Parts: sequence; structure tokens; C-alpha cells
Amino acid sequence: MALWQGKSKRSNTGRRIRYARGKRKFEIGRERHLTIIGENRVKHVRTRGKNQKTRAKTANIAYVIDTENNKTTKTEILTVLENTANIHYVRRNIINKGAIIETKLGKAKVTSRPGQSGTINAILLAQ
Repeated sequence: MALWQGKSKRSNTGRRIRYARGKRKFEIGRERHLTIIGENRVKHVRTRGKNQKTRAKTANIAYVIDTENNKTTKTEILTVLENTANIHYVRRNIINKGAIIETKLGKAKVTSRPGQSGTINAILLAQ
């Protein structure tokens, strides 16, 4: 189902607003695709102004930053441990911003938005 991202027909106080126009095509959002653990697959999507977004469909590699020595390491994702966005994302292994993932280096918190940037960047959590 399409997601309409236009203004509401109600004001903050609850009164009805009557607009002089209807909905427009550019106000429709895209269907979400949730990034899961698997072989790296990305999709390039054209956005407004002929710009592009790279959506990560599946990913199994994360770029993890160790804040102690300021070093970035490319490592494999094992599983999703916590997700504050939705508790059901953990059992489905869905990765989004704020998710805590288990990597070969240890636990890491995702700082990028895989559905917007196409890569998974994370910060290593203290052990």
C-alpha cells in the first residue's frame, strides 16, 4: 500500500482544513524494504531531482569503528541482538539504525541507515 506523505486534513487542535487541491504523485512515499542478513544485495533507486539512494536489501558485512584506537574494520555480521525500533525485528534479523548486532569483533550499534545509504556502519560497544 502506498504511503501518502502530504499534509493532514486536520490542524493541531483538530479542526478540519479544506485544501484547494488534492493529493499529488510526488507526495507518495515508497514501500519500505527492511534490510536482512544475507549475501550483499543493493538496489539503486532514483529519487527526486534525479538523485539516487542505494538500498541494502541484504547485507552480511559491517564497517565497525573501534572508538578506543579510532580504527575502522570490515567484519562479518553474525546476528541481530537488540532492536529498539521493533522487538520483532530481532527474530527476523532485520537491521536498521540503532540495532545492536553481533559481529566477529563483538557487539556493535548500527549508526547508518541501510535502507538509505546501502552500507552498514557501526560503533563497537564496550565489552
